[in-house]
Amino acid sequence: MFAQGGKELNRVLGTVNTAVLLISSFTVAASITALQRGKKGQAISLLLLSIFCGAVFLVNKYFEWAAKFHHDIFPNSATLQDGPDGLNIFFGLYYVITGLHGLHVIIGMLLLTITLVLVIKERVHKDRFQLLENSGLYWHLVDLIWIFVFPLFYLVL
Repeated sequence: MFAQGGKELNRVLGTVNTAVLLISSFTVAASITALQRGKKGQAISLLLLSIFCGAVFLVNKYFEWAAKFHHDIFPNSATLQDGPDGLNIFFGLYYVITGLHGLHVIIGMLLLTITLVLVIKERVHKDRFQLLENSGLYWHLVDLIWIFVFPLFYLVL
């Protein structure tokens, strides 16, 4: 019954979110390279794109959760309480893990935004880019975790 829960998820939205996060990882890495080469404007644009990708991920996740709530599919809802136990367990784990991941996306966006402001103020620059590099590492970790979350929930058979 656990696998049945995966069939209730929108695989297209999950795949789009995966692509969005992979693109954002690329743009963060490219912003570091741009800053190291002294291309401040390009680094700023790439950081803005990374933050935008994080926002797209969160908006997609909002619509996905809203659709589930609309169909009375959330932990301990009447639909799941009357259904198989595996389905309630699946959605309990789904909401906790994707919710925690979303929280970490928000934290990553805040880190990238702080770094962006410091790049604009030239406190982070080509000779002092460690904050951007560390923020990028955090962002990559969040993206990597999604690479494990996606198949666990969306591709379960």
